[in-house]
Amino acid sequence: MPTPPSTQDAIGLLAKLIAFDTTSAKSNLDLIAFVREYLDEHGIASTLVPDGDGKKACLFATIGEGKGGVGLSGHSDCVPVTGQSWTSDPFTLTTRDGKLYGRGTCDMKGFLACVLASVPLFKSAPLTEPIHILISYDEEVGCVGVRPMIARLGQDLPRPRVVIIGEPSDMQVIDGHKCIDVFRTTVTGKEAHSSMPAIGVNAISAASKLVEEIDRMAAEVASTENDPHFDPPYSTVMVAMVDGGTAPNIVPRNCDVLWQLRGLPGTKAKDAPARLEAFAEKTLLPGMRAVAPDASIDTKTETAVPAFSAGPDSEAVSLAMMLTGANRASGVSYATEAGLFQDAGCPAVVCGPGSIEQAHAADEFVALSQIEACLTFLAKLTERMSA
Repeated sequence: MPTPPSTQDAIGLLAKLIAFDTTSAKSNLDLIAFVREYLDEHGIASTLVPDGDGKKACLFATIGEGKGGVGLSGHSDCVPVTGQSWTSDPFTLTTRDGKLYGRGTCDMKGFLACVLASVPLFKSAPLTEPIHILISYDEEVGCVGVRPMIARLGQDLPRPRVVIIGEPSDMQVIDGHKCIDVFRTTVTGKEAHSSMPAIGVNAISAASKLVEEIDRMAAEVASTENDPHFDPPYSTVMVAMVDGGTAPNIVPRNCDVLWQLRGLPGTKAKDAPARLEAFAEKTLLPGMRAVAPDASIDTKTETAVPAFSAGPDSEAVSLAMMLTGANRASGVSYATEAGLFQDAGCPAVVCGPGSIEQAHAADEFVALSQIEACLTFLAKLTERMSA
């Protein structure tokens, strides 16, 4: 077999990837242009899948010939550093005590750096089927960017036989995760002078009762579900943000409640919005509309990321377990793009360097040992896929 990349190769690429501020609110095109140029230098063509306004893009590249193959997938965006206390520049790779610090080192530019560092190995190996590189955008805001690229798989882009999503898992094999459904419930009441609250409808007061109902649903779900494959072993329902009111001397007409469900695969808690609507119709709206006939409580889905369950006979999970030497797979509570690939007919598995405990935090880091483990994983994959 050709010589695998050195750890320094991956570190050098990670330093360049970290230098691009690809916070989800910003463009990722500079990073994508860098990756595309890097691939071009190795004689590898790539296809871009831009968003609607051309400010962001996914990248798809194939190394080798034939159908099927293995997809190595990661997202290019990262979460903001605003308000966090870093001890070093988050967009400059810093090495301390065997750890590589910087925004995105763990989630998930460390994986992308390992994949790119392995490109010469992939290219020089006698592959019996192709290796595909998939880089998406806006994963951190609802797995938005990967969807147009997935829609093209099997159309004008090759469909991988399996997809490995390199989210931080400590290089453990992940065969399932919860869904993330984010909802916005908007309460519309009636304004009035605060000295005459009875002639108004206080939207914040109504919203507080909705929050209590959401908490009751959360407690019920926690007491009725138990899947030890996940931690916690039940679906979680949580209020995240409440925003309402105009001024202290005005009965608030509007209030928004942002809440989320992180549901086990197949959870019955998917009916939470319908249950909240029924509670509002029965308990809150009659009294509100007696004062203000136009009063309303409406819930809309802001984000929906499907749960992921690979299944007992998953080809993707079997491959990852063979490459890592693991004898079991685990489930996680964070969400990834795996469910979208799985639902599109591409068997998926999650396995990547770094710990989710470091993701999104100040002084985010990936351990050097995790980069080394990922490079070994990719080298074994190359050997497995070679004649």
